[in-house]
Amino acid sequence: MMLIMTVLLCAAMVSAQQSASGPVTATGVLHGLVNDVGGTPVAGAQVVLSTVSGQRKTITDEDGGFQFTAVPAGAFSVTVAAEGLSPATATGRLAAGEVHGIPAFALPIATAHFDVDAISQREMAELQIQQEEKQRIFGAIPNYFVSYDRNAVPLTAKQKFELSFKTLVDPVSFGLAGLSAGVQQAQNTYPGYGPGAAGYGKRFGASYGDFFSGTMLGGAILPVLFHQDPRYFYKGTGGVWKRFGYALSTAVIAKGDNGRWQPAYASMLGDLGAGAISNLYYPAGSRSGAKLTIGNGALSIAEDGAGNVIQEFLLKHLTPKVPMQANP
Repeated sequence: MMLIMTVLLCAAMVSAQQSASGPVTATGVLHGLVNDVGGTPVAGAQVVLSTVSGQRKTITDEDGGFQFTAVPAGAFSVTVAAEGLSPATATGRLAAGEVHGIPAFALPIATAHFDVDAISQREMAELQIQQEEKQRIFGAIPNYFVSYDRNAVPLTAKQKFELSFKTLVDPVSFGLAGLSAGVQQAQNTYPGYGPGAAGYGKRFGASYGDFFSGTMLGGAILPVLFHQDPRYFYKGTGGVWKRFGYALSTAVIAKGDNGRWQPAYASMLGDLGAGAISNLYYPAGSRSGAKLTIGNGALSIAEDGAGNVIQEFLLKHLTPKVPMQANP
């Protein structure tokens, strides 16, 4: 017994001397969250931390959270992976004594080697839609009909209608229609509607009617009939002129549900159809004949091209919640 006590005492003295005279390794704490592109926490994801001292592993909790303590100060990298999702890596430097929060991971759906029994195409599209419904210009104006993932899976017929409907009932959409009606009222556009509150109400109805018919025809009804995707697919790579030409061309070509590019029948006929329908509720003196309707439809197609150019070069930078895969 005395021998054991003597050995323990000697060991304690050696340890104390090393603590007093030897160098102390500076450490900190790392923590973070793992979500999918829809913002849903991913539980059970594997997390691997790499530092100068080697690798450590853990898994995320039910809220998608993870934490590493006693991490050596200096450079680090954290890689996360989960079944059916593409892995992602974050790097940085940890200071001594720092509690460092890594920006939340948003794992996109794996484009290859995923289990088709574990997640259906409809579910994959639903995750993408959830992300797109967070896209708002200046954090306010809906910017739903743009995909920053050029390999996004096609939408189902139901999802095309849902995306269009959510755009139509968004409060900001009503506000923009009201603003347009106010400008028309001030400029006495469509004088057949008359002045006052009654005239404003008619202008508001017409403005929202144009938006409603254009969105439903070009975003849901015709894309379902022609099996085409109503979204703009952001390019983001290549030279300026190459991107400019691509954006303009998407006014007349569209991605089909089969993944192939084809004439944009849905979009172009939607522009023409919306112009034709407006003749039902505009004042008689402001209605356009067939020739003018076709001309206005052609102008709308050109406006679509210009809008896509703005989408390609400007609106991404004005949309706060752009998914991670949009930033190569």
